[in-house]
Amino acid sequence: MRVGTGSFVYEVAEPWTLGIEGPKPDVAAVGVNSSGEVHVLTRSPHPVLVFDRRGRFLRSWGEGVLTTTHGLHIGPDDCVYVVDSGDSTIRKFSPGGELLFQLGTPHNGTETGYHSSDYRTIAHGGPPFNACTSVAVAPSNDLYVSDGYGNCRVHRFSEDGTLLGSWGGPGARPGEFHIPHGIFVDRHGTVYVADRENNRIQRFRADGTFIDQWTDVRRPDTVFVTDDDIVYVAELGEFAGIVPGMARPTAQSLPSRVTIRDQAGRVLAALGANGRDDPSPCAPGNFFAAHGIWVDTRGSVYVGEVIGATGISREGEPGWVPTNCHALQVFHRA
Repeated sequence: MRVGTGSFVYEVAEPWTLGIEGPKPDVAAVGVNSSGEVHVLTRSPHPVLVFDRRGRFLRSWGEGVLTTTHGLHIGPDDCVYVVDSGDSTIRKFSPGGELLFQLGTPHNGTETGYHSSDYRTIAHGGPPFNACTSVAVAPSNDLYVSDGYGNCRVHRFSEDGTLLGSWGGPGARPGEFHIPHGIFVDRHGTVYVADRENNRIQRFRADGTFIDQWTDVRRPDTVFVTDDDIVYVAELGEFAGIVPGMARPTAQSLPSRVTIRDQAGRVLAALGANGRDDPSPCAPGNFFAAHGIWVDTRGSVYVGEVIGATGISREGEPGWVPTNCHALQVFHRA
C-alpha cells in the first residue's frame, strides 16, 4: 500500500512481529542507530527491543531498570538516551545497553504544584524533573529535555550532565508550555518543542530565545528533523491521550496523523486517515495514537503508537481500539 503525496510517497511495510509482553502493547518511542538497528521502546518487561531494518529481532535490554518509558533518542555516538516519565529520570546507555549515567533522582519529582495527573494544576515551573517526556542531543552534544507532564519547562545540560539553564512556565504565551511533550534539535541548533496541549510547535535558539511557533498541529507528540531540514511531526489528535478538561471524542474529532513540513511549518504531505477511504485507526497507514517518530538515513519513517496507554478493548466507542491494532508502523520511500 502507498501513502503520502508529491515527493513524499511511502510504501507501508508489512507489520513487524514485536513480541511485546504484558498488558500494554505500547511503542512509546523508536530510534535508529548508525548501523540501521531499530530500537523500539516499549512498556513491557523487556523495555528496549532491537531489530534490524527488516524487522528481525536482535536483542533486548533495560530489564529491571526502567519503569514507565516515554522517550528515546540515539546520539551521534550511538549511545541511547531513555526518558522514564514514571520515575522522572533520564538515563544514558551504551550502544549495547550498559547504563552510563543518570539524570534525576528516581521517584523524586520536583515541586511545581502538580497533582491528580492534571497539568492544569502546575502553578509554576520547577527544576529537573517532574514526569519528564523527551530528550534530544544537539550538534554541540548538549542535552535538551522536555519536562512535561508534571512540569512546564525545557532544560539544557552539558554532555556530562551539568545543568546549563532552563526556560518555560505554565501558559500559552511564547516560551510557555502546557505539556511540552517532545523535543528535537536540528543541525543548525534550533530547538523544536512539541507543546502538546497548546496545539503548537515552538522553536527556540540554543539559549531558549523564542523564534516562532506553528499552530496548525493536532496535539503534537514528537518532532524529528532530517539533515535536509524536513520536519516530521507525530500528532496525537483528539481520540487518544485524553487529559482532564478535554471533551470526549466524537465522530468530528480530529484523528492522529503524521505531517511532513518545511522550515516555514507548511505541510508538504500527511500520513493518516484524512482523505483515506478507510478511516479506521487500525488500517495500514492510519494512526490511533502516533507518539514516537524517527527517520533513518534511507528516508524510512518509523512511528510508534501508545495503544495500551490510551484505551484498548472497548470497540464501538469513539477512540478505542482492539489489542491487535498496530503499535509500530514502518514507511519506506517509494
